[in-house]
Amino acid sequence: MFSKVLVANRGEIAIRAFRAAYELGVETVAVFPNEDRNSVHRLKADESYQIGVPGHPVRAYLSIPEIISAAKSAGADAVYPGYGFLSENPDLAAACAAEGITFIGPSAEVLELTGNKARAIAAAKAAGLPVLNSSAPSADVEELLRASEEMDFPVFVKAVAGGGGRGMRRVADRVQLREA
Repeated sequence: MFSKVLVANRGEIAIRAFRAAYELGVETVAVFPNEDRNSVHRLKADESYQIGVPGHPVRAYLSIPEIISAAKSAGADAVYPGYGFLSENPDLAAACAAEGITFIGPSAEVLELTGNKARAIAAAKAAGLPVLNSSAPSADVEELLRASEEMDFPVFVKAVAGGGGRGMRRVADRVQLREA
């Protein structure tokens, strides 16, 4: 069990993490940029640290060095990223590991693997897990059209390194595939 966890997020996700930590008897640390200095998540934590520079609130939550620095200053033994921001960033997991801080989430290696959909599918297949029918990654539209001939529609067109559904298109009919 951890004694103190820094939540590298804001808003509802941070508040829920703080509630869970409280129920487990774990101390909590919030980080916040200047623009979030009056945010509820900051008030719900046992302690809080300002990060970033004024005018760039999102950039603050994406700053791995500042999050690690705040965790070390607070004596946090764990970092929880919540969702969004750095939650799928292998660099945060690796930075935590390098500093002896537990990253509450997948390891840097798993995040590296799952960040690339083609590698993740190959790893799932190699592990004997069932996967949906898919094509090899390609920028060649004709190659992708040929691969789709063996698939049932609807299909999803997805960027190999896209995350959170960005760049994903549902294609209901084969005639729509080329444009998607």
